[in-house]
Amino acid sequence: MPKLPVVSAAQVVKALKKIGFREVSQKGSHIKVKHPDARIAIVPNHKVIKKGTLKKGILNPLGISVDDFSQLL
Repeated sequence: MPKLPVVSAAQVVKALKKIGFREVSQKGSHIKVKHPDARIAIVPNHKVIKKGTLKKGILNPLGISVDDFSQLL
């Protein structure tokens, strides 16, 4: 398994858009993205997203592996 990349919120949202997610709303510094199959993720709008937040808060709930995410970047 590859290491988690260091990414910004813009890079995460761009990668998720490639697999069908779209921005739904933004409240404060959090961007909500939604997939047509009803999966939702909240992405903190930061220059650098912490690795734990990326893995446990975004990728795992969406069912996206680190390998798949790395390829989307």
